[in-house]
Amino acid sequence: MLACGALVRELRAVFEQEALTGTADIEYLPAPLHNRPDRIVPAIEERLATVDPDRPVFLGYADCGTGGLLDAWIDGSDRDVTRMPGAHCYEFFAGAERFAELHEEELGTFYLTDFLARHFDALVWEGLGFDRHPELRDMYFGNYRRVVLLSQADDPAIEEFGRSAARRLGLDFVHEQTGLTAFAEPIRVALGVEVG
Repeated sequence: MLACGALVRELRAVFEQEALTGTADIEYLPAPLHNRPDRIVPAIEERLATVDPDRPVFLGYADCGTGGLLDAWIDGSDRDVTRMPGAHCYEFFAGAERFAELHEEELGTFYLTDFLARHFDALVWEGLGFDRHPELRDMYFGNYRRVVLLSQADDPAIEEFGRSAARRLGLDFVHEQTGLTAFAEPIRVALGVEVG
């Protein structure tokens, strides 16, 4: 399994909860690839160049902003490669149906996961340059209305990180506890573990 570094805690938790430890080797690519999705496929290719080509690979990635490039690479690969379902981590944490409902409720929604809430300053505030150019905040987020924190862990500190992010962006805050159920299912399937 080759996964996004933003999923380390969640994957460890799933592997422990589901008694999957030892069923797969897991490696992680740097989480900041989130800010440069055009680099995800090349990073995957580079890492897999040293892996036995006959070994099945499960990617702990959704499309993640690659605009279909990840799926095109998978479809064109001679390897046995699959990935997490969905367009992004928000969808696989909330589940496709619940994410669609949230999206329909308010198109102007900025989503956070536990990881993004914890690392909001580095990945969003500084990553988008708001620390140097505060005027960019309104340019980027002028059409947004709310922040939705999709929490995998029941941790008041993460909720406060999400609230703080919403305040800094000048947006309403919604907290939705997703847990890891929707996230765990495709992992069990990929590893051939009976679901249910």
